[in-house]
Amino acid sequence: MKLSVIVPAFNEERLLPATLVNLKEKVPPPFELIVCDNNSTDGTAEIARAAGATVVFEPVNQISRARNRGAAAATGEWLLFVDADSLPSLGLLEDTFNVIQSGCLAGGATVEFTTRDLFVRFWLALWNSTSRLMRWAAGSYIFVEAAAFREAGGFSEDLYAGEELDLFRRLKRLARRRGRRIAILHRHPLHTSDRKARLYRWHEHLGFLLKTFATGGRTLRRREDCSVWYDGRR
Repeated sequence: MKLSVIVPAFNEERLLPATLVNLKEKVPPPFELIVCDNNSTDGTAEIARAAGATVVFEPVNQISRARNRGAAAATGEWLLFVDADSLPSLGLLEDTFNVIQSGCLAGGATVEFTTRDLFVRFWLALWNSTSRLMRWAAGSYIFVEAAAFREAGGFSEDLYAGEELDLFRRLKRLARRRGRRIAILHRHPLHTSDRKARLYRWHEHLGFLLKTFATGGRTLRRREDCSVWYDGRR
């Protein structure tokens, strides 16, 4: 089985090097490493090339398009999407390969931050519980059979946030039709950056959630409403 590891990256020159080193050290061969430069203005693309990754370019600054552009260049039977600020452990990668070999169609992992902030830890625990219950994968770590990803239509380019939940809604339907399953791994949570919790105040996150519920999700379709993902704070 050949795995295509896809890393979407927008102005990630600070955190991307550690992510690429981690992936090259821990993902077993054969695999290809693809970085989608999502119209960065820093050294993201140069860092990725220097690390030996295949670099593709997506001019529209949107996470759905970046992931889809990386997937379009992939040649593996399985796709693994890892965010540029995330460090999957060897244990998580081993568990991923085990569930793939057991017949799983797609999946993800619970996540962990290095933080003592009780408010952040509460919301993270709530997300992890919801993720496992609903079989929704966090966008920072998604594995999926390439053929299933393409049959499901990939990430919706109508969405600027929440695109991973929309994808898994379709993948769950496909898994039911095929008699396969969706797995959310939890023995080895994905270590990912807590920068969104550090750079944005709690009322900014809460305001976005309330507005999203109040508008029936229309905020997810407007880039200007999804500033937590697109205002460039790093």
